[in-house]
Amino acid sequence: MNTDETTAGHLQELRRGTVVLACLVRLRTPDYGYALLESLNELGITVDANTLYPLLRRLEKQGLLTSEWNTDDARPRKFYRTSATGEQLAGALTTDWRRLDDALTRLTTGDER
Repeated sequence: MNTDETTAGHLQELRRGTVVLACLVRLRTPDYGYALLESLNELGITVDANTLYPLLRRLEKQGLLTSEWNTDDARPRKFYRTSATGEQLAGALTTDWRRLDDALTRLTTGDER
């Protein structure tokens, strides 16, 4: 494995958990999968459809998202929304994210108090 592959692998691992948090926060406002994919990518949270759609199904199965079909348009779309349980998890993940970010900032600046 070369350095570029090693870096790519570690970046993928780092991003994996952030996508869950990003989905829970972003879906506080209901949206369908493709619009979520577009908005996350526009924000710089890179995720592809082959990763996102299974993740949405898993989060729904875990009770972290709810969904409903909108059949008003010619093409039915499944809209997702963060559930109350998902809100609680988003809060816990955000708190830990901030704690880790603070610790890493202190580590990288040499202020390790």
